[in-house]
Amino acid sequence: MVFPFTLSSFLAPYLPNTQVLMVLPLTALPFFLLYHSEAIWENMARMCVKTHRLDVAKICLGNMGHARGAKALREAEQEPEEEARVAVLAIQLGMLEDAEQLYKACKRYDLLNKFYQASNQWQKAIETAEAHDRVHLRTTYYNYAKHLEAVGEHSLALTHYEKSDTHRFEVPRMLSENLQALENYVNKMKDKSLWKWWAQYLESQSAMKSALKYYALAQDYFSLVRVHCFQGDIQKAAEIANETGNWAASYHLARQYESQGEIKQAVHFYTRAQAFNNAIRLCKENNLDDQLMNLALLSSPEDMIEAACYYEEKGEQMDRAVMLYHKAGHFSKALELAFATQQFGALQLIAEDLDEKSDPALLARCSDFFIEHAQYEKAMELLLTAKKYQEALQLCLKQNLTITEEMAERMTVSKDSKDLSEESRRELLEQIADCCMRQGNYHLATKKYTQAGNKLKAMRALMKSGDTEKIIFFAGVSRQRESYIMAANYLQSLDWRKDPEIMKNIISFYTKGRALDLLAGFYDACAQVEIDEYQNYEKAQGALTEACKCLSKSKTISLPDQESKLTHLQSKMALIKRFLHARRVYSEDPKEAIRQCELLLAEQDLDSAIRQGDVLGFLVGHYLRVEEFHVAYRYLEEMRKRIPCTNLTYYVNQQTIEAVHRGVGIPINQSLFPEQSHHSSMETKEVEEEVAEEVEDP
Repeated sequence: MVFPFTLSSFLAPYLPNTQVLMVLPLTALPFFLLYHSEAIWENMARMCVKTHRLDVAKICLGNMGHARGAKALREAEQEPEEEARVAVLAIQLGMLEDAEQLYKACKRYDLLNKFYQASNQWQKAIETAEAHDRVHLRTTYYNYAKHLEAVGEHSLALTHYEKSDTHRFEVPRMLSENLQALENYVNKMKDKSLWKWWAQYLESQSAMKSALKYYALAQDYFSLVRVHCFQGDIQKAAEIANETGNWAASYHLARQYESQGEIKQAVHFYTRAQAFNNAIRLCKENNLDDQLMNLALLSSPEDMIEAACYYEEKGEQMDRAVMLYHKAGHFSKALELAFATQQFGALQLIAEDLDEKSDPALLARCSDFFIEHAQYEKAMELLLTAKKYQEALQLCLKQNLTITEEMAERMTVSKDSKDLSEESRRELLEQIADCCMRQGNYHLATKKYTQAGNKLKAMRALMKSGDTEKIIFFAGVSRQRESYIMAANYLQSLDWRKDPEIMKNIISFYTKGRALDLLAGFYDACAQVEIDEYQNYEKAQGALTEACKCLSKSKTISLPDQESKLTHLQSKMALIKRFLHARRVYSEDPKEAIRQCELLLAEQDLDSAIRQGDVLGFLVGHYLRVEEFHVAYRYLEEMRKRIPCTNLTYYVNQQTIEAVHRGVGIPINQSLFPEQSHHSSMETKEVEEEVAEEVEDP
């Protein structure tokens, strides 16, 4: 081991005359060192403080026989800072200044505080605690106060006891030999704890009047009542207990009244003390049944059951027993008594508190009771709580109870539930939906059918509701062929002629549903509307063209039917084409146009494609224009014969009819015209064309 010092420097303190070392024989040196070993090891230990060599210090302390220092050094190994461990070595070697500097260097002010206290440097300890170690400040004040008390500095010790917040116990102990000083101190501090301590001391000395004064200052109402009762002034004690409402005081006073046989007063103060079990005991022993009921309702469930048993055993006022069992949560016993005594009102109250955690048999029994007494809504609630959904549905059907949305949701079992299988769950949902359908609640039925996975029934229910917006939405999200077709069929029943959006949805749904034969029928209907409502044969021709395209692509219709329908559509298109041709060539070749119209009138199935009135009206207008009045009149009469129940002004305006009659010299029959005036045929066509332009061409 190499030490950072020379042998001569190490031995210098022990050899005042260094020349002695020179005259000693070389063989005597080990004996010299052995003789001076303890002092040498101590000096080496001191050097270890300077060099922070704790490993060497352990060897030195061991050779010195310094057991206390070795133990302290071993315990100091738990400290994380090296300086703190070295400071412990310095303290054991008496190097106090070095220890102080080491503690400051590693900022271990808690250990520095203990060091100052141990070395009786109290002012430094307090300053250190106030500045850096406030967590131990009160402990430092207390230790200093104990030191001051030990040296007789009572006044200063009292101050530091107060700073350490231990004066309530330590100061009375310290001044116990000087009662006058202690009393002055208690009066000066005005502390409730000290007042109470002093009052207890005075009471122990039988100074009751003074004790009462200090108990009042300390607001110790229990002690006030206790002392007044001891002195026999129970009336004053009762006033204090009533005014303050102190539980302990009220309980003590109640015990006093009970011992004196004042039962009502005892019950009153037991109640004020919230000692309800004692009050209930006195009421039972003295037949105070009315007070017993009120107390039991304020008390714990155990006390309620005890009071209920009392009423049950007496066999009187069973309604109170039922109520107390109910309030205590003993539902089975409450219901048993209610059933036995036929307390219908109590049963209703109890049933409101039953939940899913209640006994299913108990719930079923209650529901049966309500059914017997025609309280079907209550029975329904209990059946749902008991999860007896089939029985609840049967009750709804039998008694015609309306299933609300809340009830339906309570009957809806989640997919993750283990109570029902998936198949049973779907059957239950469909039964709920069927019941809603019978009651006309179509939206709720739609919801339940959807949850059951039956989208077709859901669509039928929604169609019955007549909610067009939801029908369109549901068809779009269901993505089923049947739903598309059903929605389109429903929309066709609406006034789609005036709403282009509905017409678009019809075409879209038939297309998505791959029902091209039905779409062809819709286009055929559109063509007929254009003819009947607007006399627009051009648009009708376009609609029939689309119908033919759809019908030719359809794969859901048999081939013979497909050919038959295509033939019929093509025949209609041919007739309309001839009529349109006649109207187009009229300005260039009137004779050819009239010939074509006359040929059209000879067609047997003309009415299936073209209205006869339109053709005849066209002929009447032509012959009136060329002033062949008799021919015009003949076609007018033919119109009356072919369309007898129709107002002629629908095809020929009133001015034309009057002009024809004037031309042939035949007076007109006013019964031919309606009382209200109509638009002329040209005005009618203009109005109808404006309306037709708003409808999108299919």
